[in-house]
Amino acid sequence: MLNIIRIKKASFYGYHGVFQQEQNIGGKFEADVDLYTNFTQAATTDKLQKTINYEQVYKLMSDLALKKKFYLIETLSNAMVDELFQTFPLVYKIALRVRKNNPPIGGVVDCVEVEVVKTRDEWNVIIEKL
Repeated sequence: MLNIIRIKKASFYGYHGVFQQEQNIGGKFEADVDLYTNFTQAATTDKLQKTINYEQVYKLMSDLALKKKFYLIETLSNAMVDELFQTFPLVYKIALRVRKNNPPIGGVVDCVEVEVVKTRDEWNVIIEKL
């Protein structure tokens, strides 16, 4: 069985961007993540240990966003997906979207968003090549 756990609008502050000002001042970022897993055992036993702990997922994403500065949210998003696969072996597939609010692109834009969709098999192939 395939189930999806979704976390929407996870907010964190980060220092990501191409411009020096973005890396110095920082800004608010948001993320949505879809974790494809099988939580049948958790649903039948009502035990947190049988599923993905949402608090740990948020902490992982937030810590990564604060730990390192990235020029691109594409790189940040990919790093988050890789860390999620590394940490949560019950996840089969991840779709992760990261939004940068009020980006400095010379016009009025609410946000820009990138999405990374990767399966565990795809991730394993990448890891094997490293």
